[in-house]
Amino acid sequence: MERAVTGGMVSTGATIPARPAYQAYQILHVAYSIAPIVAGVDKFFDKLVNWDKYLTPIVPNILHLTPHLFMQAVGIVEVIAGLIVAFKPKIGAYIVGCWLAGIVINLLMVAGYYDVALRDFGLCLGAFALARLSTDFDTTTSDRTA
Repeated sequence: MERAVTGGMVSTGATIPARPAYQAYQILHVAYSIAPIVAGVDKFFDKLVNWDKYLTPIVPNILHLTPHLFMQAVGIVEVIAGLIVAFKPKIGAYIVGCWLAGIVINLLMVAGYYDVALRDFGLCLGAFALARLSTDFDTTTSDRTA
């Protein structure tokens, strides 16, 4: 199959849904929409894990909040972030990426969770990858041209 380069993109003649990059975008879009919403809702129920244990004591001490109340506020932000990714992935993916970077920093201040920090760093990179892919595949933006 002949490959032509147009506008920085390599065209193989395949339709957009058949392109591996689009398929990767779709996988990341679904994952980064659902995961923050599920994690955010679970901050109120603690069915997946007791989220309070991941919070460095510095944060609630500075804000004079209980860890659980702070984590519930985090849950609200995560649900909103997941919804933004779902409807505006070009913006929402950067929000989730920065949010995950903040989580990594928090986890590095809590002894014993360095493995979780490493995992969340990988998730952070995935969110930024989604943001970059969204520049080509996000159909919700009005600045796309034929």
